[in-house]
Amino acid sequence: MGMPARTERRWTTADVRDLMDESRAWPRYELLNGELLVTPAPGWSHQMAIQELTAILRPYCDREPIGIAVNSPSDLELRPGTITQPDVFVVPNSLLPETDEHVGWDLVKALVLAVEVISPSSVHTDRVEKREFYLGAGVSEYWVMDLEARMVELWTPERDTPLVTRGILRWTPLGARSELLIDLPTFFEDVSARLRRR
Repeated sequence: MGMPARTERRWTTADVRDLMDESRAWPRYELLNGELLVTPAPGWSHQMAIQELTAILRPYCDREPIGIAVNSPSDLELRPGTITQPDVFVVPNSLLPETDEHVGWDLVKALVLAVEVISPSSVHTDRVEKREFYLGAGVSEYWVMDLEARMVELWTPERDTPLVTRGILRWTPLGARSELLIDLPTFFEDVSARLRRR
């Protein structure tokens, strides 16, 4: 995925929503600290990683009483005046609508998990700005997935440094009865294999 473009003016959520209405899903627009971030559509490996991770998280979340796994595009306003679109995220059950009458991103004010798959050009944004934002907005856990290094950084609000793993990623969110285990070497190989099949 290309580098997020930045602009000099101070943007509002209304400005960004107007851009979203005009362009539909891509490019991806996000708003942090009044700054508009514009990111082009993800590349093949980025998209395959998002799909693979979502395919792992969905059945786990179906078994556990924690929430629902979703991937972007999305339109989350976790804090007033912000719009974010994590690559993959888990919305807690408590925020899911009870009926189909109103199903909108405006209901989502908290996340159990947010995940960004980085590219070389988005390293600073994902590792610093978005990490600070998500953890400051009360997201229980933030993962930074590095496809080139084949590793994942796991951040929580209590940690000053990430837990970096290249082997087994372990996740036990609050309320879960069992631990999710992701074999990262197998995960990254599956992403590569899917690309070779295209």
